[in-house]
Amino acid sequence: MSVDSAAICDLIEKARVYDVAIRTELELMERLRARSGNRVLLKREDRQVSFSFKVRGAFNLMAHLSDFERGRGVIASSAGNHAQGVAMAASRLSCRAAIVMPATTPAVKIDAVRRYGGKWVEVIVHGESYSDAHARALEIQASEGRTFVHPFDDPLVIAGQGTIGKEILDQCSESIDAVFVAIGGGGLASGVGSWIKHHSPETKVIGVQAQGSDAMLQSLQDQERLRLDHVSLFSDGTAVKEVGATTLKLCEEVLDDIVLVSTDEICAAISDIYLDSRNVVEPAGALSLAGLKKMIAEEAWKDRSLVAVACGANMNFNRLRFVSERAEVGRHREALFAVTIPEERGSFRSLCALVGDHNVTEFNYRMSDPDEAHILVGIEIQSEADGEALAATFRSAGLATVDLSHDELAKTHLRHMVGGRSVHTKDELLYRFEFPERPEALMRFLSNIPSKWNISLFHYRGIGADYGDVLVGIQGASQDREVLESYLSDVGFRFRFESDNPAYRLFLSQA
Repeated sequence: MSVDSAAICDLIEKARVYDVAIRTELELMERLRARSGNRVLLKREDRQVSFSFKVRGAFNLMAHLSDFERGRGVIASSAGNHAQGVAMAASRLSCRAAIVMPATTPAVKIDAVRRYGGKWVEVIVHGESYSDAHARALEIQASEGRTFVHPFDDPLVIAGQGTIGKEILDQCSESIDAVFVAIGGGGLASGVGSWIKHHSPETKVIGVQAQGSDAMLQSLQDQERLRLDHVSLFSDGTAVKEVGATTLKLCEEVLDDIVLVSTDEICAAISDIYLDSRNVVEPAGALSLAGLKKMIAEEAWKDRSLVAVACGANMNFNRLRFVSERAEVGRHREALFAVTIPEERGSFRSLCALVGDHNVTEFNYRMSDPDEAHILVGIEIQSEADGEALAATFRSAGLATVDLSHDELAKTHLRHMVGGRSVHTKDELLYRFEFPERPEALMRFLSNIPSKWNISLFHYRGIGADYGDVLVGIQGASQDREVLESYLSDVGFRFRFESDNPAYRLFLSQA
């Protein structure tokens, strides 16, 4: 079968999803409509059974298996929502399923898979990454003859997800200007885009990806599948290193554009959905709305009818702290500045006078220099332009000012650290690492650092994700940086050199 969008539409017509899935609501976002001047509709796949759209594609594929294929069982690999969809489908169809999940998967997701699948599902925990789990799943498929249930690159999976597009057009009586869809591997965008483009060709289909997880965008630009060495992990549901061959072909056919959004913009979109509906979606679930908002701002859209697919709500509760901290920055309602003032009486008062009627959200200071005081201050703003004007006010008063609103080191680490500079940290190199959120990860890191080098700084805050962001200072290696980074590479955790970061140099560095 030639797999193009017309073929996918035929499969959508024949899709079997409603034995387990529900037709989710298409809801008007009243607050966002009032704020943006556009009619914004949210397709509520976060309220789907298993709290994700993934059950549609998994069930559709498994429902189309022959009795013989179903008797041999299925195999899948996943770190989250796809696993839950396969488990639910296996239980409903009385089909044995083995699901391989990496050891970094939070226990809440593994427990959910076992709960949905019951006696029909075997969970196999293997490896530290999705790639490890996927490789093990393929080994089991080869040895046991099971059918592999791909998370996105299969026509029946794509068609199952495409039923969302059919529902959107059935539910909306007015014409739609654009539909925004999150992209990881591309199954959702391929299915929804195929149906929309064939039945409402004037409607734009716009994919949305997280910055640092843009395998589809890069593959479309190069017109071939590219495999990313690393992906950003905040939107874990779309953190895919390589898209599918089928989904790439379909996205090339049906997508009008792809928008990239930041972590802060995703957090702001999670907040928007909560304020409108009192529901909390996961980062991937808010991706499409973040892209919709960004397009409205960049294109100055007014009086448009726009749809965003909220594709999932499997959020770990302890991630909410991080989301709430970053949401205000994402909607340009908070700015973070490093301001240098004279270390003398009356300086604080003068700085507060410059802040004027803005609310101060954060104020961090510790005396470290007899002549200058470096202040880390968070300030509530009305817009990005308001923040820029505030920075200009500080500078016009002769105060050196650095805008740290987009500095990851400052937002993730510095604002939560105490102690300031230390006279004992000369010859320090600073790095940020992505650590698996597992107890043995720290020991693995430390065991690969020779004792001739000293750990002079360590800061980590869990955010409820598979990986955490860790800030580490290492002494005694400034003359052997290449050797040190060779050791760090052997550990296998992704790292970034941060000694030149202005936030570090202002608040923590002794140099």
